[in-house]
Amino acid sequence: MGVWAGEDLGGRRILLDCEQGCGDAIQFARYIPVISGRGGKPILTVQPPLRRLLQTVPSLEGIVCPPEQLPPFDVQCPLMSLPHVLGTTLETIPANVPYVFADPALVENWRQRFGQDGRRKIGLCWWGNPTHAADRTRSFSLEALAPLGQVPNTWFCSLQKGAAARQAASEPAGLEITDWTAELSDFADTAALIANLDLVISCDTAVAHLAGAMGKPVWLLLPFVADWRWMENRSDSPWYPTMRIFRQERAGDWQTPVLEAAGVLRNSDGTNGR
Repeated sequence: MGVWAGEDLGGRRILLDCEQGCGDAIQFARYIPVISGRGGKPILTVQPPLRRLLQTVPSLEGIVCPPEQLPPFDVQCPLMSLPHVLGTTLETIPANVPYVFADPALVENWRQRFGQDGRRKIGLCWWGNPTHAADRTRSFSLEALAPLGQVPNTWFCSLQKGAAARQAASEPAGLEITDWTAELSDFADTAALIANLDLVISCDTAVAHLAGAMGKPVWLLLPFVADWRWMENRSDSPWYPTMRIFRQERAGDWQTPVLEAAGVLRNSDGTNGR
């Protein structure tokens, strides 16, 4: 099968291969409706934890998780090549959010678990995939987020999966955190929990992409040398209109961005994504 070069698809079926991580798949799934607008019928290959979530993207014809057999298709394109193929610029990034959606029944199940005490409900994620080449610099311990616990009128829950999730069992002094993550089997479950939150605060990992793709306020804590997609010297992101970025001022210093985020949280309603 040929590789798509950006021409009108005229009703052809196009296979979009998610060859990178879960966060990348969530970020670039925004192009699926664009492909449909070019006359294509998009079929997406993704990791199993993304199936239920990305099935909600508008205009998606089908979704496959390897090693499942691929359906017939006419052309193909790696998902992360779409910005290049489509000639994307900063001004033309598709940024209509939300483009992924939580299941209403799952959202309601979580809603019934939350207290109605008026506190701002904030989800925390502090560690990325340990196999990522830059994980050592982009991730931090839950202890680094302790200053957030000093902000009044706040309630925190963990969105952290993997080995780092165990850190929630030993809360930093002053930071109380509810941990329901054992009940999160995939990103659809995580999306339903996030739908009940006022704000997500995260390191550079898939949870930040998920919150941004849902159109939820999300604060991203970045290392001094950040990934290309976040650019430089910006506190916002053209990819996610509801995102606010807090950056290290020097390598290894997480205290500065966390204290800055805590200050903004203290002096605002805590839900302004910008």
